[in-house]
Amino acid sequence: MTDIVFMFEVHQPYRLRKDIPISIIRRALEGRLSLAELNDVLFDNSLNEYIIRKAFENCYKPATRILIEESLKLREIGKFFRFSLSVSGVFIEQSKKWVPDLIEIFREVANENIAEFIDQTYYHSLASLLPDNDELIEQLNMHRGLIKDITGKEPIVVENTEFIYNNNIACLMERLGYKVVLTEGVNKILGWRSPNYVYRPWNCEIRVLTRNYRLSDDLGFRFSDKKWDQYPLTADKYAAWITLTPGDVIFIAMDYETFGEHHPPETGIHDFLKWLPHELTKYPNISVEFPSITAFKYPIRDVYDVPPWMTISWADERDLSAWLGNDFQKLAFEIYTSLEPYIKAIGGEVLRLWRLLGTTDHYYYMATKPGSLGEVHMYFSPYKSLPQAFKTLIDALDILVNYVVSEISSNPLKYVKRIKLPRDKAFYFYLSYNAPTGISARSLEELTSALQIVPSESIAFHIRRGDLAQWIKTMFYLEDLSNALNELGKYDLSPSKLKRKAIEVIKAYLD
Repeated sequence: MTDIVFMFEVHQPYRLRKDIPISIIRRALEGRLSLAELNDVLFDNSLNEYIIRKAFENCYKPATRILIEESLKLREIGKFFRFSLSVSGVFIEQSKKWVPDLIEIFREVANENIAEFIDQTYYHSLASLLPDNDELIEQLNMHRGLIKDITGKEPIVVENTEFIYNNNIACLMERLGYKVVLTEGVNKILGWRSPNYVYRPWNCEIRVLTRNYRLSDDLGFRFSDKKWDQYPLTADKYAAWITLTPGDVIFIAMDYETFGEHHPPETGIHDFLKWLPHELTKYPNISVEFPSITAFKYPIRDVYDVPPWMTISWADERDLSAWLGNDFQKLAFEIYTSLEPYIKAIGGEVLRLWRLLGTTDHYYYMATKPGSLGEVHMYFSPYKSLPQAFKTLIDALDILVNYVVSEISSNPLKYVKRIKLPRDKAFYFYLSYNAPTGISARSLEELTSALQIVPSESIAFHIRRGDLAQWIKTMFYLEDLSNALNELGKYDLSPSKLKRKAIEVIKAYLD
């Protein structure tokens, strides 16, 4: 027996406004733009509404109706066709706002046990590439709660955004309670092995299903290509290919927009989708199942070992270059990443806006890829050029930066106590050069605790060098406190007295 697992990715981003008027940018930079105005300033919601309504009519409604009707017909004769959906939180937000009927359709496929809903990051974001896992965990938990509200079920199967994956990500998913993780079957990782088996990561036991990209892309990309030597692709032909493919599990995944948007209805894609369940269920040696069932029906065959420095995805060259492959993308993401601790100190609506700017699509639009890969990026992009895509995102980030600076500088002590830096921006205490103490601080609260246990010699070392003062000035923008610590370093005090004075100065400032 062989199990076929279908997963359809359902996502639409909140696209940004192109060419924000300079008068609005000036108001934002001068701190005269309210938080309530930022959403309308940053996002092109007329375009977002148009796209999701169009996709609803061409794809989401007809495709899901076809799958419901054909699955129920098969059920009446004792046969089953099941599939899974990975729906981003931002897609569900837009659906509730502009096409609420789609939410009811999703509830129907869940209630009829036709579709299994998969967890992913709420904002379909690059959260897993941030320095710490906090944001990734928060977004997964947000999405898990959202799916439970809609379907009544809590997913046990998860995919990271765009199948971004390594051993650390997989094992984190296991610690969060997931049982199965979905990702790409990458040749350089598989080597001589096939993607059509159940694997596990290095150092943990969560089950891994790897996508068969050839069969997935035959349908997702090549279906309507008249230059393809297998054109036209019919349901019976595709079903035959699948049944002739050896392995325990054939995992096929693609964008749901395949069925009516990427391949318009006039290509015959809806007829293909209508007949595919019937063609597959003709074969007694295969079943079409949910990933949560299939992953435990077969034994784990081997380790799918993806160290962090080889992180994979399902895009382009199966790496991270679709989003971080050039200097424009890296610069924008660096600015985005640097905002995290300050955004989270403020919280509320500004945190939501920041998360929306972390959606993968904004970085995907800035890719510089040759040939067919470049054509795919341009197909999805609402921009005419890379400079326009870069300027649009940078303008949005710049507006957000200025709002954050204005908000924190207006009442620094309200926010600085809440700032918790990523580990790579923490302060690390040394006794001297090349002599770490093993003690660090990521926040001012952690700093006050650390100062109680750090050896006096270490504190004296950093105060006399100006390290601690510089960190407080650079990371927390507390110039007064920074200057006070620098003044201490000018006095000829013993390490123990210097430590006591430093604790007094910091505590008095924060209190």
